[in-house]
Parts: sequence; structure tokens; C-alpha cells
Amino acid sequence: MPGAYELSREQLAALLDGEPGYRAEQVWKGLWERGTSPAEMTDLPAKLRERLSAVLVPALGEVSRSSSSDGRTLKWLWALGDGSRIETVLMVYPGRATVCVSSQAGCAMGCGFCATGQSGFRRHLSTGEIVEQVVRARRAALPRRLGNVVFMGMGEPLANYDRVWAAVGRIHDDLGISARHMTISTVGVVPGIRRLAAEALPVNLAVSLHAARDDLRNRVVPLNRRYPLTVLMGACAEYVAAKNRRLSFEWALIDGLNDTARDAAELAELALPLRAHVNVIPLNPTIGGLEQGLRAPPTSTVIQFQQLLQTHGVNATVRQNRGTDIDAACGQLAAQRPPNNVSLRTR
Repeated sequence: MPGAYELSREQLAALLDGEPGYRAEQVWKGLWERGTSPAEMTDLPAKLRERLSAVLVPALGEVSRSSSSDGRTLKWLWALGDGSRIETVLMVYPGRATVCVSSQAGCAMGCGFCATGQSGFRRHLSTGEIVEQVVRARRAALPRRLGNVVFMGMGEPLANYDRVWAAVGRIHDDLGISARHMTISTVGVVPGIRRLAAEALPVNLAVSLHAARDDLRNRVVPLNRRYPLTVLMGACAEYVAAKNRRLSFEWALIDGLNDTARDAAELAELALPLRAHVNVIPLNPTIGGLEQGLRAPPTSTVIQFQQLLQTHGVNATVRQNRGTDIDAACGQLAAQRPPNNVSLRTR
């Protein structure tokens, strides 16, 4: 049975065939504008609410909700209809909020420092399962405006391209969030980047780079063996030329692995021709990563790495980690304890 957010306006109207014509608009607004369940739609007759509650079943069942100690980050653990579990993160700021959504249950990319990659892959999410995360987060963010949607949760968005792009369309058209306020992150799925370049909506692209030479990136990001850096940078150049949007490189800074002056110089060589912005992200702890001895460098090294990039002419910022205390920060989403099956440590 499709969830409420799988249905188009036309499909919802067909579901309400036999009801007064205005009922479809009432239900649509309840779902998409207010984020309410059929049981909460008190402008509908009780019998209709009961019937719709049996049909428009939520795709996400809340298992738990965690709040960071500073109250600025909220994480949901959701159960899906087949028993799969995913996580969604809401980050609040004065007057606005950002939601980080998952696109897969687990991930097949196998990046050893990432809890999701350590946990393995279960399945792709449907369009409705992705969209419902945004709807739930938007309601929880009130009275703040949900201003940004980032596809940086569990999974590789471009490995689930068709459903993710359909979700982008629904979020843009039916929730009214501009494509310029949506960011899709990828570890470097080159065919997906090229497809994005040809799409009409100008979403932002963030590439999880983490290493700027092939021998190291082959270990950090296994997909690099299929799409090495020359191929990946070519696809990024196509995207920038087609969209004229700022490209971002994400760089999880790992002590003793990718935090040297050499790493900064090699990263600058890739970033400068593309005018890419670099987000330096001190590695967040994960069970599997700690078992491998992977951890963030000292703060002084983080600052020095940023300064080296800036000296080379790269626009670089250090991302403030949010929700580390509830395992909600970058690379920490897992929904289960990951196995220790990948080793990156080389020195």
C-alpha cells in the first residue's frame, strides 16, 4: 500500500472519488501544507477520517527521538514498513531550520570512517519515504521556517537517483522549497552527477572527497576505484558549467591520514579550477572508526589545514559539528551497531 506522500494530486483525487470535489483539496492541504495525518484533519467528517487513516498510512514509524544537549539538533529513528530503519536529523538556527534526510536504508559505498557505510546496505527508499522525512521535520521545526533540505543522511543519493530526483520534484513543487535550497551529496557517482547536470532544477552538489590522490582515495572511498579522480573532476566540471552553481567538496579530516600540507596542496589543485568551496569536517567518532583508530586531529591541526587551503586561494570553512552527543553528526548515522569490517589506518 503506497504511503500518503507517494500519491500525486490526481491519485489522491481518485482515492476520494464519490466525495465532494473540495474534499481532495482539503486532504491535500492537510498533508502537504500542515503535515497532518488524516486522523488530525478535523475539517473532514469522522467516517472519512477513519477511512483515510486506514489507507493513507504513514511510511515512517517513530521508534525514538533524540535531542542534543544544546537543544539545537533533533534526530529521529524511523521504522519502515518492512522493518528497515533509517534516521533523519533536524538542525535549528534562529528563525530557520535545515533537515538532513536519508535516501537509503544503509549504504553500499563502504566508506570505513562512516557509520552508515560500516552498517551495509539494505534497500533504496521510495520517493514517499524520502519526502515524508521532510514533511515531519518541517512540522517539528515550527515556528521556524524549514529553509534547507540536504540529502546527506543515510545512503548514497545518486545510487537511488530516480526516487531521489522524484523527491526533489515533490519537495520543490508540492512543499514549495526552492531547488537552490536543496543539496545532494555524493561520494562520486559519476553517471548521477552527469544526470544532475542535465536536469532543469538547479540543486546544489556536494562531493564527499576526503582524499585528493587516487591511492589514498581508493582506501578512503572505495568507489574511487571505479571513478578515479580525473573522471570525477571531469563530471564536476560538467556540472559547474551546466548549472553555474557553487560546488562543494566535503573533507572529513582524519588524524594522520589526510591532514597534511601535502593533502591541502593536492586538494587545492582540484578545488581551484572548479571554484569549489571546501567544507573541512573534523572526523566525528563512530564505533567502527574508533576500533580502527580513526579520529579527528587536534584543533590546532584543523585550523592549520584550513589556513593552508586559504593560503592556496581556496574558499574553506570548518563545519561546526552538530549533534555529536546523540550520534547525529556527519558520518554517524547508522540505525544499528556497525560491524568492524573495514580498515583504513596506514600509519
